[in-house]
Amino acid sequence: MTSGRALITGITGQDGSYLAELLLEKGYEVHGVVRRSSTENFERIAHLRDKITLHQADLLDQISLVSLVRDVRPGELYNLAAQSFVPTSWVQPTLTGEFTALGVTRVLEALRQVDPGIRFYQASSSEMFGKVLETPQNEATPFYPRSPYGVAKVYGHFITVNYRESYELFAVSGILFNHESPRRGREFVTRKISEIVARIKLGLEDELPLGNLEAKRDWGFAPEYVDAMWRMLQQETPADYVIGTGEHHTPQEFVDVAFAHVGLDPADFVRVDPAFLRPAEVETLLADPTKAREELGWSSGTSFEQLVRVMVESDLEAQEALQGRRRGGPGTR
Repeated sequence: MTSGRALITGITGQDGSYLAELLLEKGYEVHGVVRRSSTENFERIAHLRDKITLHQADLLDQISLVSLVRDVRPGELYNLAAQSFVPTSWVQPTLTGEFTALGVTRVLEALRQVDPGIRFYQASSSEMFGKVLETPQNEATPFYPRSPYGVAKVYGHFITVNYRESYELFAVSGILFNHESPRRGREFVTRKISEIVARIKLGLEDELPLGNLEAKRDWGFAPEYVDAMWRMLQQETPADYVIGTGEHHTPQEFVDVAFAHVGLDPADFVRVDPAFLRPAEVETLLADPTKAREELGWSSGTSFEQLVRVMVESDLEAQEALQGRRRGGPGTR
């Protein structure tokens, strides 16, 4: 079905690193796209550097993408690159549109020009549902994005559908609900909570400032979600899928489980800061992953409580190791 060669944009991110690991385990030759930068951050893929091939290209530059696809000739291309932090999309709405919306078009156009037989995965997002019109949300739920990021993702989603229907590309979108891990960026609320809770436990911080504690999100474990991406490209017919757990929780619940794991009371440390509130809030996101379960054989296997504890424990170990290095010896809890 494929050449056994995959190309991943956004390979240095949370999902890209887990996807690279999964594909290597399956015997793929894995190539990744990185942007030219004066400060390179390969932390998440440092352990894979001798197993993958990295190429410089940019979602803002059509020529670089065409040249890349022509040189690599992958059987599968996973487009995970984007400006993916919702608050930043309010500060940089135009740049978010260039990367997260038009960047998808540039990748699709590169495939159309070079080799329409390449299978394409687009990372869509539950943020497209925004001010939800029904709960839970499935593949037929109308979109109502509430941020520049969500709007850009809707464009990326529909341009993928458009190229699939217009040029008969095998192009699919995974509408992934929130998925977290110890590799989540520190700017995201879940990782912010797990890291600061770890630092509070070790006496390195004394408060945790947060925004809306009552928004409801469907949180899953990222390594399981990249498996769903791969499964989508193995189907006979291209189709889009909602990927999530089917359960929702609030940041307050995340906080409660995290502090309980380290034996502390969140009321002593959590402070609501209006600076972290969105201009337009998304109150409730809840996936209906029935189609993915029935057609892909995919379902989430990690509970919310397990996810939180894994993240807190990972940050505890990382902070202890960091403090140990600063003291010139091993860290101890």
